[in-house]
Amino acid sequence: MSIAYWCILAAAVLPYLWYSVARAFAGRIDNHDPRLGMSQLAEGRARRANNAQYNAFEAFAPFAAAVLMAQFAGVDATRISQLAIAFVVLRVLHGVLYVANVHALRSLAWALGYACVTWLMVLAAGAIA
Repeated sequence: MSIAYWCILAAAVLPYLWYSVARAFAGRIDNHDPRLGMSQLAEGRARRANNAQYNAFEAFAPFAAAVLMAQFAGVDATRISQLAIAFVVLRVLHGVLYVANVHALRSLAWALGYACVTWLMVLAAGAIA
């Protein structure tokens, strides 16, 4: 099960990775109120990386819950790990595609990552039933 837990850790770190990328592309942002500065970014890679950060935060809780649900329900640990790894890979790809402004593939990566979360929850529900 430790692979899936490492994936939870990786997913928890991803928003901060994308924030760091956003800050690197943004140039000078007043550190007294960085949220204001980041929210005022007009367009470009910095804004897209910041958006990837927000999306990574939004995706984290359902993913962590799905992994824990599946574990507690007794779903096969190998299957949990496979789906957790797929989710993390897809979320990294989602962020890269977000920053690169490749919107169609970014949306596909998002949908496939969401499918991993949904699959984990369905497996958990089926294991209990």
